Amino acid sequence: MDFCKAINAAPMMGVNMGTGDIQSASNLVEYCNAPVGTYWSDMRASHGFAEPHNVHYWCVGNEMDGPWQVGQLDAVAYGKKALEAAKMMKWQDSSIKTILCGSSNDSMATYPDWDRTTLEIAWERVDYLSMHYYAGNKANDTASYLSSAVAFERFVDTLDGTLRFVKAKNRSTHDVHLSWDEWQVWYKGDPLHGNWTEAPHLAEEIYNLEDALVVAQWLNVFLRKSKILQIACVAQIVNVISWLHTRKDGLLKHPSYYAFKMVSNNAHGEALDVLVKAPLLETKQYDSVPALDVSASFDTETQKGALFIVNRSLTESVSTEIVWQDGKTVEVDGAWQLAGNDPKEVNTWETPNQLTTKAISVPAVTSGHATLTLPPLSFTTLTTRIV
Repeated sequence: MDFCKAINAAPMMGVNMGTGDIQSASNLVEYCNAPVGTYWSDMRASHGFAEPHNVHYWCVGNEMDGPWQVGQLDAVAYGKKALEAAKMMKWQDSSIKTILCGSSNDSMATYPDWDRTTLEIAWERVDYLSMHYYAGNKANDTASYLSSAVAFERFVDTLDGTLRFVKAKNRSTHDVHLSWDEWQVWYKGDPLHGNWTEAPHLAEEIYNLEDALVVAQWLNVFLRKSKILQIACVAQIVNVISWLHTRKDGLLKHPSYYAFKMVSNNAHGEALDVLVKAPLLETKQYDSVPALDVSASFDTETQKGALFIVNRSLTESVSTEIVWQDGKTVEVDGAWQLAGNDPKEVNTWETPNQLTTKAISVPAVTSGHATLTLPPLSFTTLTTRIV
């Protein structure tokens, strides 16, 4: 909790729906959020925190459809347990938002029926449906891998449809949204057993340029789908499967970090619905895919916007015309790019700045039109303002 406050982040807690019961779920909310004067809140105070932590977001279990879970449940059993747990949790604090375990990924045999079944049971007591997904290029098919946004978008669209179906079937006025509370590139990692050593180096992926471009597309999907997808949490923050690796004498930033920084620092306000026309690329996994993957945002209060463009092509630059159609006078006031020639290129401790964000020439806007040449294997961000 101290760390969350230090970085101005909202904590998301999870209750144990495997070996735990609904009472323990209620107790944890009481411990975190109740004012002093109860058994669990007094225990919190005895630990040095007299004031409530006021945790707003609560996962009702984690990946309960997974056979790797201790206490795995089928959809009906989990839905009933989650309903009762969420009920007790909200009796402790009616202001909290609860997140139902969705399918652990879209390749589970029970997907998306698990999501439908659990939602039908617990709908009125939950506020979000959880999504998890880890991407990778085990087949070493870079063209398909660089089109991963197709899969990400399908995942959201399927569960969006499931939410609308269940709401209609249950004749409900309550809304449930999506929470993509685990997402990351993860496929190269080390063995996961540390044999009880202290802070071993485990599953520390070395992220390359193609991984960063997949992350950039993931962020584009988050913007494009933000009406239904309202929460997204990358796994993890530092070390393990993270874009930031540490050792006692330094910090290494992988290329994906720079992609994330470009979006997180510049996307504000509302997501825009962008019409994209681009050359098509052939892929083994997704057939024909546009060379460009694009999202945009605009903040009505500041009158500032941002445009995020991935060129998926391995070899071809794309000459792009950008058109603003509302008739207002727009100026591009910043432009940055993450790009390279080799999709497998990485940053290392010895060469930490091989792939970083670099400022590029700002394109001029004339009568709402600007042109920009996007190199292959690139992620470009433009910031704009109404003048």
